[in-house]
Amino acid sequence: MRITIAGAGYVGLITGVCLSHRGRDITLIDPDASKIALLREGHAPIFENGLPKLLEECGEKMSFTTDPQKAYARADVIVFAVPTPDRRDGSANLAYLFEACAQVASFCEKGCFVVVKSTVPVGTCDKVERYFDSNTRPGLFRVVSNPEFLAQGTAIEDTLRPARIVIGAGDDNAAQSVREIYDGFDSTFVITDRRTAEMIKYASNDFLALKISYINEIANLCEIVGADSETVSLGMGLDPRIGLRYLRPGTGYGGSCFPKDTKALHWLARYHDYELKTIKATIEVNETQKIRLFKKAKKYYKDLQGVIVAVLGLAFKPGTDDLREAPSVDVIQLLAEEGAVVRTWDPAAAARFAQQYPDLVLACPTVEETLGGADLCLIMTEWDEIISYDPNDFARLMHTPIVIDGRNCYTPGAFTGSGVLYDSVGRQVVNSEVMTRIEACS
Repeated sequence: MRITIAGAGYVGLITGVCLSHRGRDITLIDPDASKIALLREGHAPIFENGLPKLLEECGEKMSFTTDPQKAYARADVIVFAVPTPDRRDGSANLAYLFEACAQVASFCEKGCFVVVKSTVPVGTCDKVERYFDSNTRPGLFRVVSNPEFLAQGTAIEDTLRPARIVIGAGDDNAAQSVREIYDGFDSTFVITDRRTAEMIKYASNDFLALKISYINEIANLCEIVGADSETVSLGMGLDPRIGLRYLRPGTGYGGSCFPKDTKALHWLARYHDYELKTIKATIEVNETQKIRLFKKAKKYYKDLQGVIVAVLGLAFKPGTDDLREAPSVDVIQLLAEEGAVVRTWDPAAAARFAQQYPDLVLACPTVEETLGGADLCLIMTEWDEIISYDPNDFARLMHTPIVIDGRNCYTPGAFTGSGVLYDSVGRQVVNSEVMTRIEACS
């Protein structure tokens, strides 16, 4: 089975190397010649745990091209993993998807299955099939929805050992044919129609975003009433109906999926004269939460002009260099507008940030250099290097040791006696003689 994947971005590249790792014949096409050249040399254009090793293992088993004739002419399956960015109104921009459709219609010499892995509005696969029926022989291309559920930082594991594989098709033969791509994958298969498959993707991502916004609102209230948000999260998450994942207070969600997908589903509902109040609230809460550390900074410095601010972490989460919708970007821009002197450190995203915002910050190679002489420290990403950093070193290196921890990397007690003024999300010292603990039944 010859599989061509359109799009060498996050989803396309991860899908390609994982399927190649499982013995599939993969061709990856992308119009970005520099990206393809990098891949041909064996270098990954994105940061993701385990990707360089898998890419090296693929070797000649996986080919890369910018030529649609080579990519599509003899393909048995074509996977669309192209970008579907949000427009200003929140709707999904499908221009890249239909550009790919036009290329397939022009260069594919025979009929094949077209698998839409890109996140697309409900009903898009129907439109794609109608496009092929109108521009080629009807029935020549059969379109199947196969949404991805990978998370940045764990994308390889999520793809090779998925919790579920969703396949939405117009008939059972198409569904079973696409299922063959995943022969040998130990997973639960959900076989359904295309529109339901498309909705599963949005409903899943938006529910996880909802959990994040919900716990952030609870954390903000915990600060006001004197409760500990992390213990609240633990007490909630131990209920198997709720679960612990995505219940960690912080500075909000970012990345390429949750912001775009919540906006797209909100737009889709409004388009059909319906309002998803929970999703609307999720978006609003997240936008406010993203700048919460800036608002906390203003408690300590009403005037930030000339204040040296050390920002530890730029990526929206550890394990990736992705800056899309990262809270750090909003916070740093606000700090710069106020006249603060911003220094940053990130083990993966520093170069990408410097490229995108060359005049905004001074990037430092080490945590120590970032903290040296700083008046304020903001922790934006929970990298292991930060979690394991000695709390006493903040007091030793900083001019004014004020640490605002947006990811709750430390316990409040870790700074006792250090001389550091420590602030976090949803936590404060509780006036109680009871120490929080978990006691299992004997």
